[in-house]
Amino acid sequence: MMEGNKDEAERCIEFAERFILEGKKDKAEKFLLKAERLFPTQKAKELLEHLNTSQPQAEQDDVPRKRHVPKKEPETQSRQKEQQQQSKSSASGDKEFNKEHLEAVKRIKSCKDYYEILGVSKEATDTDIKKAYKKLALQLHPDKNKCPGAAEAFKAIGNAAAILTDPEKRKQYDMYGSEEDRIHQSQRSNHGGYREYSYTRGFEADITAEELFNMFFGGGFHNQNVYTRRGGRWQRAENHTQNREQQANGYTVFLQMLPILVLIVLSMMSSFFISDPIYSLHSSSKFPVQRKTLNLKVPYFVKENFHTEYQGSLRRLEITVEEEYVTNLRHQCYREKNYNKYT
Repeated sequence: MMEGNKDEAERCIEFAERFILEGKKDKAEKFLLKAERLFPTQKAKELLEHLNTSQPQAEQDDVPRKRHVPKKEPETQSRQKEQQQQSKSSASGDKEFNKEHLEAVKRIKSCKDYYEILGVSKEATDTDIKKAYKKLALQLHPDKNKCPGAAEAFKAIGNAAAILTDPEKRKQYDMYGSEEDRIHQSQRSNHGGYREYSYTRGFEADITAEELFNMFFGGGFHNQNVYTRRGGRWQRAENHTQNREQQANGYTVFLQMLPILVLIVLSMMSSFFISDPIYSLHSSSKFPVQRKTLNLKVPYFVKENFHTEYQGSLRRLEITVEEEYVTNLRHQCYREKNYNKYT
């Protein structure tokens, strides 16, 4: 599990080096401490030591290149500084969140399993789980809840709901979840029992927390880019605006194809409804039986089962036969007349 965090630790170190060059010491120290918790490396230790011992700005700018090894600062002192920074950031953000928001985040982080996160029993139905998720999601969405840890808590409830509403994943979680939680949490422990919160707890859903939220609420909060972890790397979930544009493009293509689809359907339907003709003016294997109209004695041919198949008016049929016969004669005369005219 520690190897799986190596890439993320290296990414934190890259951010820290960038902040050092920009003179943002506090942010650099925060990312270096996180890198040490994820995957301890000599590079992170050296950068922390330089950061905590160097005073002039010029020395801070040279830290990534020089990499001297001054006297190491006690780890407890670094941790105290980080806690002080978190306290300051919390104090500065008091206007953006209330006590209820903070208590909700603390409760999520103290939960032991997915059922406790959503506040439902192990016998809860999908309806119960979805109802609990909706209530918590509106309370913890990062666009609404600005307190520290709200994003992780939001991911935690999304991951819990996605796992518990998937029958196969829920079955696996019920069988191995508690044990996996303990193993996963013990492997994340580092530096005197310090533990970083993990919202997946060893079980990760196939969709992101933001995608799940949009499924339930249709993208009610679409300005927040929520980052989610997949395969050891952080990826940004597509916001609702982009999804809405993709849907609009899909509708446009569908509307453009609609006339073609209608023509295809109509042609297929017409082939089903067109029946064989009742008669023919020419003899064939299909129309072998000869008949004559009562009035003009025009010969025409019908099928062998004509008497049983045809239930309409014989007089009207013969009128149709005579009309077609006369029409054919007229066309024939017209063609011969034109032919004689030019020969």
